[in-house]
Amino acid sequence: MGTGQLYDRIGTTYTATRRTDPRIAQQIWAALGDAETVVNVGAGTGSYEPTDRSVIAVEPSAVMRAQRAAGAAPCVGATAEQLPFRDASFDAALAVATVHHWRDPLAGLRELRRVGRRVVVFTYDLDVLSAFWLTRDYAPEVTDLLRGRPTLQEHADAIGARVEVVPVPWDCVDGFYEAYWRRPEAYLDDGVRRGISVWSTLGMEVEQRVVTALTADLRSGRWHERNADLADADEADLGLRLLVSS
Repeated sequence: MGTGQLYDRIGTTYTATRRTDPRIAQQIWAALGDAETVVNVGAGTGSYEPTDRSVIAVEPSAVMRAQRAAGAAPCVGATAEQLPFRDASFDAALAVATVHHWRDPLAGLRELRRVGRRVVVFTYDLDVLSAFWLTRDYAPEVTDLLRGRPTLQEHADAIGARVEVVPVPWDCVDGFYEAYWRRPEAYLDDGVRRGISVWSTLGMEVEQRVVTALTADLRSGRWHERNADLADADEADLGLRLLVSS
């Protein structure tokens, strides 16, 4: 299933649960440097689009495009692997939490490198993500799902990028998979899970097994015993990474 098809099916709740976290946004926007023109590829509903620069968005899903706010950057229906722009059309090319959905991530990244003088990609390190308690203890299928895809280093090499760690604040307002690392009860909320694409990919049987097991561990206190070190942490490294090339 392509990115557009996936988000046409699951993307109807994204404006409610997938909001721009200002702390993560600050790091992403700082990586854009002095870029005045930006293409945001896999833009979704517009999270993390800078408002102080000239932006063109690219999003294959009609459902996601329809949820973009009035006054948002103009949006083109296209895929990362075939961007309808000339070489070096933009000061910067941006991709936020989208590369793992692309049919050919390396081809898409090379397209970003072609059209942008600078490239900024918000993605993840699978090795660290696999150690996250939700993956490790409840949904190891996430690792299996993503294994075999190009590695973080291969992503970085494709665009000649350096790698930055993106810490996840404990009260992150963007409801991605790792966001509720200190608020495990949130994963029991169906509305929260609908905003996380991995559950749709893994299927209802796995999702319900995770919910049942996590519910039991929260009631028994086992989750808190296993993860006592998280209780007072303000932020955590859960594998989110920023690739920056210039």
